[in-house]
Amino acid sequence: MELNTLRVFLTIATERSFSRAAAKLGRTQPAVSLALQRLEAELGEQLLDRVARDVVLTDAGRMVLEYARRFQNLESELGNSIAELRDHSAGKLVIGANESTGLYLLRHIEKYRSLYPKVQVQVRRSFSSRIPDEIVDGNLELGVISYEPKDERLHSQVIFTDSLAFVVPPKHRLAKRKEVPISELGEETFIAHNVLSPYREIVLRVFQEHGVKLNMDVEMPTVETIRWMVEANQGVAFLPRMCVEQELAEKRLVAVRVPEIQVERKIFLVQPARRAVSYAADAFLRLVTG
Repeated sequence: MELNTLRVFLTIATERSFSRAAAKLGRTQPAVSLALQRLEAELGEQLLDRVARDVVLTDAGRMVLEYARRFQNLESELGNSIAELRDHSAGKLVIGANESTGLYLLRHIEKYRSLYPKVQVQVRRSFSSRIPDEIVDGNLELGVISYEPKDERLHSQVIFTDSLAFVVPPKHRLAKRKEVPISELGEETFIAHNVLSPYREIVLRVFQEHGVKLNMDVEMPTVETIRWMVEANQGVAFLPRMCVEQELAEKRLVAVRVPEIQVERKIFLVQPARRAVSYAADAFLRLVTG
């Protein structure tokens, strides 16, 4: 059933005249009559009393008229909803991120919310390794991760370049040093992140290449707990610099350069390559990359 034929029937019933309905629809009267006949044939019911001089609805006609009005209202609601999406008065933005990349998003989300306060924003915490597949599957619109996914179904771009920082508590023996070689870190207790990542692998490899023991006696599930334990003088850690900027500025932590481990950490914004994103996601992309 076509909405157009329902629209023609609704106009005939409302105007109580074929000629007035034709004029309102900008069509010829024979075309209006033919549309009504097609609708009646499709439904298998007569909708108008052909004996009456004026337009009189049959019982079936009155029922169809009720549904035609509902369809008209739904069509109007759909048009309004689409218009709201286009001007960002409605909609939903779903972004996937892990703990550290989620922190990077905060400033962008704050600006986005100030520009589009009626758009619902949801950041779903997920393992970085899972985010690309979730975007492909349509569970996420965008993702923020610390590696470039090798998948032709995805498009990624660098939106931030971070680095790994070796951090110690202010009273640590190395806190007043600007630089320390990796060879001096063999006796340190490292608070490690127990989530696999390319940067964890880099640190493990560099320590092994230099023949230095890496004591990861404590492993924690979140960057926040690692940060807290280092502040509490329970050990040292390699952490993304963007995750400790405030602590470094407030001198609650101290960053010491380790020449052998100078690792840039690129943050990628990932989106589907073969599927259009929503108006809400498109606005976020323009905000972050513009």
